[in-house]
Amino acid sequence: MSRHDRTRGSHSDRTSLYDEITGRIIAELEAGRFPWVQPWGRATAVAPLGLPQNASTGRSYSGINILILWGAVVQHGYPGQGWLTFRQAQSLGGSVRKGERGTTVVYADRFTPEDEKRRAREAGEEPGKIAFLKRFTVFNTAQCDGLPEDIVVATPPPPPGLIEPRVETLIKATGIDFRIGGDRAYYVPTLDHVVVPPPQAYFEPINWHRTALHELGHATGHASRLARDFSGSFGTKKYAFEELIAEISAAFCCASLGIVPTVRHTDYIASWLEVLREDNRAIVRAASQASKAADWILSFLPEDEASDSDAVAADRRVA
Repeated sequence: MSRHDRTRGSHSDRTSLYDEITGRIIAELEAGRFPWVQPWGRATAVAPLGLPQNASTGRSYSGINILILWGAVVQHGYPGQGWLTFRQAQSLGGSVRKGERGTTVVYADRFTPEDEKRRAREAGEEPGKIAFLKRFTVFNTAQCDGLPEDIVVATPPPPPGLIEPRVETLIKATGIDFRIGGDRAYYVPTLDHVVVPPPQAYFEPINWHRTALHELGHATGHASRLARDFSGSFGTKKYAFEELIAEISAAFCCASLGIVPTVRHTDYIASWLEVLREDNRAIVRAASQASKAADWILSFLPEDEASDSDAVAADRRVA
């Protein structure tokens, strides 16, 4: 096989992977389900609320992998959020049970082809890099036998009484101008402040926390923080994409803080579907940006709590 054929095949594989992931998310949205708001708290839920993590390394998964693994936990009723590769299960003294099917996650990175390195050297320029996705197969710890007891046991969710104070402390610690009042929630990029109605305006207090974290998610995109593109006006694809980032970021923060997510912004489903159908990489990029936003917010947790939160790890890998 020629280098051209290998490159073409690699490109085709990447495209099919993006299509596969995007198709899955679109199917969920078309069915009226939010892939980033899983039904913890319902009778159908088994696993405790939290972010999926590699049971061997302790690292949390990030970006699109969170949505993929949450979906697998709910679909199969797994009792925990721990995942392992086939080899990792063996290295821990266990094994994947015969007949079990794994879940495909992805690792995103960039590389510089040798041809590009030579071209850059000859032109005296910086070499360009090509983005790629690599597939990995992982298994929930419930699909394995013989693992150490501390790997198998699921961590219980944090006590409900700690949730509200933690969110309040976190908001203050970020230093973001956060104002409570009025009758609608929004973020103003030009003035860099967040406005959220008072908790008593919400039928369930939990919804106030989710709204607050959603608007904080927007604020992470300010030029002084993560510098996202706020140029899209209401009704545009750019606007819908930023809403997608904030919504998924809020879900990631909720999971890390032990807040049972609730569905919001059903009015955005149509615009999200339009964005995803037009660009098969949009959900991967949105989930990546949402992870960065959630990591930025959660990095302000008190040190003792941050050490317990896997969501603040930088440069997390899938295995």
